[in-house]
Amino acid sequence: MMESDLADYTQPPYPEAGTGSNGVSANGEGDVIGVPAAGLRRRVRRSDSSGSESTFFALAESTRTAWARVRKLYAEDDGARAADMSVVQQGYRMVNPLSSERISASLTVVLLAFLLYQLYLAREDFLNVLASLHLHSVEVIVVAVLVVVVRIAYMQNKKRPVYCMDFVTYKPPDKYTTSHKHFIELSERTGVFDEEHIAFQRKLLERSGLGDRTCFPEAMHRADDIKQAGGNGSVVLNMYNARQEAEEVMFGCLDQLFARNRIAPSEIDILIVNCSLFNPTPSLSAMIVNKYKMKSSILTYNLSGMGCSAGLISIDLAKDLLQIHTNSRAVVVSTENITQNWYLGKEKSMLITNTLFRMGGAAILMSNRGMDRHWSKYQLTTVVRTHQGSEDLAYDSIFQMEDKNGIRGVKLSKNIMDVAGTALKNNITKLAPAVFPLTEHLKFGYHLIQKKLNKTKSKKPFVPDFHKAFEHFCIHTGGRAVLEVIEKALSLTPEEMEPSRFVLERFGNVSSASVWYELEFLERAGRVRKGDRIWQIAFGSGFKCNSAVWKSLTNVHGSGTSY
Repeated sequence: MMESDLADYTQPPYPEAGTGSNGVSANGEGDVIGVPAAGLRRRVRRSDSSGSESTFFALAESTRTAWARVRKLYAEDDGARAADMSVVQQGYRMVNPLSSERISASLTVVLLAFLLYQLYLAREDFLNVLASLHLHSVEVIVVAVLVVVVRIAYMQNKKRPVYCMDFVTYKPPDKYTTSHKHFIELSERTGVFDEEHIAFQRKLLERSGLGDRTCFPEAMHRADDIKQAGGNGSVVLNMYNARQEAEEVMFGCLDQLFARNRIAPSEIDILIVNCSLFNPTPSLSAMIVNKYKMKSSILTYNLSGMGCSAGLISIDLAKDLLQIHTNSRAVVVSTENITQNWYLGKEKSMLITNTLFRMGGAAILMSNRGMDRHWSKYQLTTVVRTHQGSEDLAYDSIFQMEDKNGIRGVKLSKNIMDVAGTALKNNITKLAPAVFPLTEHLKFGYHLIQKKLNKTKSKKPFVPDFHKAFEHFCIHTGGRAVLEVIEKALSLTPEEMEPSRFVLERFGNVSSASVWYELEFLERAGRVRKGDRIWQIAFGSGFKCNSAVWKSLTNVHGSGTSY
């Protein structure tokens, strides 16, 4: 096979001039994206040795040729086999001699042998010292052994500190701004909604708590194209434009994060990306690695389908990985992609998401390096995750599906508030022992004793004072009703709820990134002081409730909340 034949298989998978974003050419002949139909037939229609057309044989032949070229390259070219020294250095950085059982056991045997030999030589002096102290040698040995055991137990259970050096949230350009009026206009211009469903969405918007500065991605502003296609949203709400949204949000955050902290992308050891509703191949994490030319040894993870609480799941995963991999830095990217998830059907339970979710994302830089502590803003102290998925009511409360007409969307159950309440209660119950001071534990114990002595079921449950555990609250912006329920359940003040209400009004429900927009509001308002504890809590499909607690390592100076 000639090189020109191999080139036929390496065409870029993007639209070229003269084709629409959905891969349909301007002449309407239905060509594949960026590839004319005739050209596609030319690639596929090849003949094997028997003269019959065989796509499989053509593919196998090109693969065999490619492997032959690679084998020859590595067999004859010394430069191809030579390793990059920067990669070698990364390998040595990962070597930890004390993690080797063989090395640690050998060192232990040598040291014990030397110790026993020295004790044998100094046995008379050692016994004289014990006798002068009027102590029995057995007691001394037992105490010494206990000291060693306690120290070893501490070292085994000691957790490596995990820091948040910095974070950045995405701010869409003004051209993407979608006011209530503009949203209704876009919905009308698609030509798929009747007056009843337009009125329903208008009423939801009025009650949602969203303001007039939230943003939709570029593709969702092309309602006229959808109408011209007879209501077929895939002409613009497709994978190509979803990738464009993902790149704009993720790269917008990461560019600023790397520049602001003067960190090269090659210094990142771990990359975690979470996005529930958009899961392309190659993955979003691979998209980032390719864009920033990150090192080949980077550990990448891509979380999908885990809902609005996936951001804190990513933080928990980063924490666990940073406990294992020494001297490492991690980047977490939390986002959602709504280009392909504008619901164009008429099921009211699935129209709710149209009026809540908006464009957004966040990038978080984390580290376990001791030297990074002085440059970090926060230290992660606690992560608690609870899952209600074993209950059918909770599992079905947020569900991606097709309606009776085959139009895909996300259904929100009427029972979602009940499910969220139960999830919140279980998460708090698990979180409380780890964060509350001794006084609250004593109050809880006294409450249990009183309840048992009174033997009455009418006694109100004990509700701890959350202000004893946290100075700031970042509650996921699931909607106005969700915030009102949590405000009442936790006895929070309007000022403490301000970050959540501000983010919901200014940016809408930005899914897993919402808790970082809220923390940014607290920073801009100048409320975060050294030693303050911040509680981030989020809900997600499944149904999950997750919490993360951070301790501020510095005073964060405000820059104003008008943004």
